[in-house]
Amino acid sequence: MTKKQYGLGLRSAFATQLLAKHPNIDWLEIHAENYFNLHSYDYHQLTQIAEHTPISVHGVGLSLGSSDALSIAHLSKLKTLIDHIQPFIISEHLSWSSINGRYYNDLLPLPYTEECLKVFVDHVNQAQDFLGRQLLIENPSAYLAYAESHIPEPEFLNQLVAQTGCGLLLDINNVYVSAYNLGWDYQQYLEHLNLNAVQEIHLAGYTEKQFDGKTVLIDSHNQAVHQPVWDLYQYFQQHFTNQIPVLIEWDSDFPALEVLCQEMDRARAIDQLVTEVACA
Repeated sequence: MTKKQYGLGLRSAFATQLLAKHPNIDWLEIHAENYFNLHSYDYHQLTQIAEHTPISVHGVGLSLGSSDALSIAHLSKLKTLIDHIQPFIISEHLSWSSINGRYYNDLLPLPYTEECLKVFVDHVNQAQDFLGRQLLIENPSAYLAYAESHIPEPEFLNQLVAQTGCGLLLDINNVYVSAYNLGWDYQQYLEHLNLNAVQEIHLAGYTEKQFDGKTVLIDSHNQAVHQPVWDLYQYFQQHFTNQIPVLIEWDSDFPALEVLCQEMDRARAIDQLVTEVACA
């Protein structure tokens, strides 16, 4: 990709509309586990779409942060999918979702300690060696912090990059959600993160919930990107201008495809404004 690209998550709600190349969508991201069955209709649609639109594979089930051994069966299915589709990016999460062989339907947070860093480094190295490809690791959304955590999240990610050669998927919404919930300085977060390792950006909508009289932001991916997240994205672009591909994430309560394209157009407009100001 030679110029900045804007994409959407490929979801069944509008997959049929994308069998023909859409003029405003540069690329599409899939959740890997939805396409492990190579005989499914979803996979058949994906192969047709991949003929004209670049694909990114976003995994949710490797459980890289678990003390359990990585599932070779899961890695094998992922490798088969990757070998068939040839995505331009492969990504996973800074999280865990299994213990003692039991899997949970959630991306659970890690305590940021040396022990957890070592486990995550070992698993990322193993996964990259098995797949023969670099992984991007996505920063999580957080609602609570472990008392044991003593490595700041940006430094944890920076160490992961240094020790594995992985890249980063920067979720701007997750940065804002975590900063709001935990009292971080989100601009300082970006200033301390190794932005040279960022190869993909996510933008998504959050939901406000009230707990014990306090507002908590939930990374829900079911509505438009909120203004504070757009503002943080613009700050990122102003200070760290780049050609990193941008994805609009929307995973439930789907609007019309045109609404999602409008969200992409807003990202394009911000980038154009930043470029014009920089050149003035």
